[in-house]
Amino acid sequence: MTFIPPLSDLSLRAQVAQMVVVRASGYLYDRQIQYPAWEPPQDTLKHWIKDWGVGGVILLGGSAVEVAERCRQLQSWATIPLLLAADIEEGVGQRFSGATQFPPPAALGAIAQRNPQRAVDLARAMGASTAAEALAIGLNWVLAPVVDVNNNPANPVINVRAFGEEPEVVSALATAFIQGAKTYPVLTTAKHFPGHGDTATDSHLQLPVIPHNRDRLQAIEWPPFVAAIQTGVDAVMSAHVHLPALDAEQPATLSPQILTGILRQEMGFRGLIVTDALVMGAIAHSYGTAEAAVKAVAAGADILLMPLDPPAAIEAVVAAVESGRIPYERIQASVARIQAAKARLLPLSLQLDYLQTTPAVEVATAIAQESIKRAGQAWQPVTSGVNCLVVDDALNAGFLNCTCPALTLPPTWGFDQRVVIDRQTPLTMIEGFSRAPTLVQVFCRGNPFRGKAGLSVPAIATLEWLQTHNQLMGLVVYGSPYAYHEIAQQLHPDLPRVFSYGHDPIAQRLALGCLVKGIF
Repeated sequence: MTFIPPLSDLSLRAQVAQMVVVRASGYLYDRQIQYPAWEPPQDTLKHWIKDWGVGGVILLGGSAVEVAERCRQLQSWATIPLLLAADIEEGVGQRFSGATQFPPPAALGAIAQRNPQRAVDLARAMGASTAAEALAIGLNWVLAPVVDVNNNPANPVINVRAFGEEPEVVSALATAFIQGAKTYPVLTTAKHFPGHGDTATDSHLQLPVIPHNRDRLQAIEWPPFVAAIQTGVDAVMSAHVHLPALDAEQPATLSPQILTGILRQEMGFRGLIVTDALVMGAIAHSYGTAEAAVKAVAAGADILLMPLDPPAAIEAVVAAVESGRIPYERIQASVARIQAAKARLLPLSLQLDYLQTTPAVEVATAIAQESIKRAGQAWQPVTSGVNCLVVDDALNAGFLNCTCPALTLPPTWGFDQRVVIDRQTPLTMIEGFSRAPTLVQVFCRGNPFRGKAGLSVPAIATLEWLQTHNQLMGLVVYGSPYAYHEIAQQLHPDLPRVFSYGHDPIAQRLALGCLVKGIF
């Protein structure tokens, strides 16, 4: 058990600071920081932990080994043990290289359509492996699973992060993931309450408005949250969405009616209520650091995630308590819940050898293999052709390193030329495309800050040009089933094609292997 000092030993400011989780780079050195607007330099981060006493850190970037050292470093600065969190909905390898990355949760939903019990078993194994690898590198808070029901194909931010489009499937798979993770001493998180699945707006950029009434929410959006709570999920993350039927004025993150009235009182949730990142545009653009922090705490949030200016957020909440705007008991209740959560965690114990022998790779491979979709005729070899890779941003496509199967396998089948198309590709370049047999690999999925769920204009133009000139020999789509469906509707039914939810090297190897073998 982790030692946590009594609440009576903490000043008001120290208590409020425990409610703040700050963002930091997983890399060790300041020159490696990738998002300087959100990730402080080391001296600032150390000051926030040692002098302000913030309650936790959310990490992004770096290798698994480097993050392990980072976690050790952070805990050494803290008087009260830290919550060390990461958005690892697709396994620790989603954020930290060297660990295992799983296909997006939607892949499990696809398996569930054919074999529900198999999908549940794999979801449970995925949760257990994610928790085990998190602990191995020093993380104790898994910001997963997503329990949103993604019933809007145009959703640019949830999309394949959700387990599926039906509340029953999402409930079964999310609870299995939580059960698997709970076999290890880590905290789990259901997100994003009261539901972020039916919107075409990315809350990282602006505030989505969802028009549904309570009857609709109780039937579709809320069952997975209720199931997660009954399973013992440790935290629930709020959504930066506005539901006028529940609160005419405030977004959910700042709404007492939603966080306290519905989640805490009606649903009986006793764990941690954590905001989604307060630097996101949906909140930051309208409320700023101080007012957002005060409103979120007043609404019932226990943890303020990623305020842009952590000291300012702390001081604002302290001032709100001292002025009577927030009752002191509101702070005491949150800190007591945080203390109880931390007390359930074990002291830092790094086990990096686990990543060398992890069974997680077998689970990830099984999910990728069993969720692949195939169609069309058997593959026809070529003597010389083009391997065309379609991505959002060619300069930020980490899944396309020089040894990945998407680059190394096609040349062995005759596709010895390479073309990369991204959002910035001029349409005039596509019009000058060489008239050679072409294999197209499309990497497309919903992601934060992407802004839209579908294909880019250059991607659409490329596919149209190749079809018009009868040069499209085969297609692999990685990521979004909605993008795959959009493309497939325009293709000749005999064209060899494969869809994979994952886009990592395991997924690439399996998808391309299916295409070349003609296993349709």
